[in-house]
Amino acid sequence: MGVLARTGAPPTVGGGGADVLSEKAAMMRESLQKSQSFTDNMVSILGSFDHRLSALETAMRPTQIRTHSIRRAHENIDKTLKAAEVILAQFDLSRQAEAKILKGPHEDLESYLDAIGQLRSNISFFSNNKSFKSSDGVVNHANNLLAKAISKLEDEFKQLLASYSKPVEPDRLFECLPNSLRPSSGSPGNHGDIGGKNHSSHNHSENQTENAVYTPPTLIPPRVLPLLHDLSQQMVQAGHQQQLLVIYRDTRSSVLEESLRKLGVEKLSKDDVQKMQWEVLEAKIGNWIHFMRIAVKLLFAGERKVCDQMFDGNDSLKDQCFAEVTAGSVAVLLSFGDAIAKSKRSPEKLFVLLDMYEIMRELHSEIDTLFEGKACNEIRESALGLTKRLAQTAQDTFGDFEEAVEKDATKTAVSDGTVHPLTSYVINYVKFLFDYQSTLKQLFQEFENGGDSNSQLAAVTMRIMQALQTNLEGKSKQYKDPALTHLFLMNNIHYMVRSVRRSEAKDLLGDDWVQRHRRIVQQHANQYKRIAWAKILQSLSVQGLTSSGGGSSVGVDGGNSSGVSRAAIKDRLKIFNVQFEEFHQRQSQWTVPDTELRESLRLAVAEVLLPAYRSFIRRFGPLVENGKNPQKYIRYTAEDLDRMLGEFFEGKTLNEARRKSEP
Repeated sequence: MGVLARTGAPPTVGGGGADVLSEKAAMMRESLQKSQSFTDNMVSILGSFDHRLSALETAMRPTQIRTHSIRRAHENIDKTLKAAEVILAQFDLSRQAEAKILKGPHEDLESYLDAIGQLRSNISFFSNNKSFKSSDGVVNHANNLLAKAISKLEDEFKQLLASYSKPVEPDRLFECLPNSLRPSSGSPGNHGDIGGKNHSSHNHSENQTENAVYTPPTLIPPRVLPLLHDLSQQMVQAGHQQQLLVIYRDTRSSVLEESLRKLGVEKLSKDDVQKMQWEVLEAKIGNWIHFMRIAVKLLFAGERKVCDQMFDGNDSLKDQCFAEVTAGSVAVLLSFGDAIAKSKRSPEKLFVLLDMYEIMRELHSEIDTLFEGKACNEIRESALGLTKRLAQTAQDTFGDFEEAVEKDATKTAVSDGTVHPLTSYVINYVKFLFDYQSTLKQLFQEFENGGDSNSQLAAVTMRIMQALQTNLEGKSKQYKDPALTHLFLMNNIHYMVRSVRRSEAKDLLGDDWVQRHRRIVQQHANQYKRIAWAKILQSLSVQGLTSSGGGSSVGVDGGNSSGVSRAAIKDRLKIFNVQFEEFHQRQSQWTVPDTELRESLRLAVAEVLLPAYRSFIRRFGPLVENGKNPQKYIRYTAEDLDRMLGEFFEGKTLNEARRKSEP
């Protein structure tokens, strides 16, 4: 029993067990009822809380509203205080800016520029805060102050620009040139033929200038340019761009013009040019070519650099300022070129025209680059117009020359049959033309509507040569002695051939032209020999030697013969002596200037004359030698004649020729 009780074993089923169960069931019901009661009470309490909370919230709402309003009021007060602080700070900054502006820009330009910037910021601030009661007044005051500040700024810009704008001395410009183009001597303002080209070295000079390095001078110190840039920006921002342009133009243009005047640039009209002696004008043209290089490659390039840096960020202003600063100087330079292009044409002007045309073409790309933009259109067009006028004038002059050569009617006497001045002039002219091959080809391309420029140059050269030959044939008819006519043509055409063979003209005219004209030279030499010596050779011939009766005679072999008269031999020898002495006297005055041709011609005469003379003396000399005074008839040996022939064509004076011809 004890064990079961300790382990909780169920009691034995009986009447006692049912009671226990009933009792427990009753207890459970009671518990459930209490729980329900508690639940109902809790719901009732919670409902009461909800009611009371709702009432509390209703009671608290006015307090919450008042608290929110107070908070917003505090926030508004804070904002107002902060706005006031900002406004006060702006007033403070404005007062500081005003103090700096009233002091002026001269002492501290950077601070002055900062003050202008601050003033603009204040104007913007108060313009955007119209709620501030006094904003209009503040803005008006600031705008008036800003206007004064910009006015002082203009004065400072003008003064600063003027103080650092000085004319560039010629020597300094020459130092910026390549060595090959620097003048060797001269004084400022009168440098002689500075950079003027010698035609004979034209190609060499042209190659040098193509690869030359130019170093534009520094026109404004680099340390000053940023300040000027800032000043110009402020003026533009203030709407004073036009005033800025006028100040810059007036200051810089006069300095640029003075630099050119110091260099030697003159303002010359067409009438001035027309009145000048050619030698003076030619020197001025040579200088002008050099001035154009210096102006474009050094002065204008330096000015463009200044404009680009000073007005950086404002392309239209850059171009406008550069155009207005350089316009006067460009006009002076181009007006001289125009005066030359429009002046009376003459052959000697062709080469300077080509030189001028060349420099304009050389500078064309640089002019286009420097004078870019709409503002510079007129200057670019003026430069291009001059280039075209020079080309046209050169082309017309070239045509004039060809016509002038053919129609040249100068009465210049060449009594000795030597090379005529016209021939040497034309040949030198043609040689110079070949120094300008590339330029002439460019001209032909512009005016001949395409085609092979080499063949065009060859055709023009041939026409000039033919015109010269035609003119020489006309001049040769002035000689009364036909032999001298042929000697003259031989000399002149030989000079043409030799000059062509030694120049670039040979490549264009070709071997056929050379060979054809060499044959013409030989033909004239043969004609000279035939005409000049036919009569004297006739006196040495056997023909006509018959006995006149009564006189001694000799045979052909030196023996006595009735076939030849001593008197006839004497007459022949007398005729020969007189003729030869006359030839010697006259033809020693004639000239064959080319050594090789002179010797060749003497040899050709000797090869005909000396054998005939030796033969005549050998056959008929004994008849005279056996008579009285043989030296009266046989005055010369063959060696004497050969020596005297060596004096022909030397261009001796009449007295010299007479002395030499005396036995």
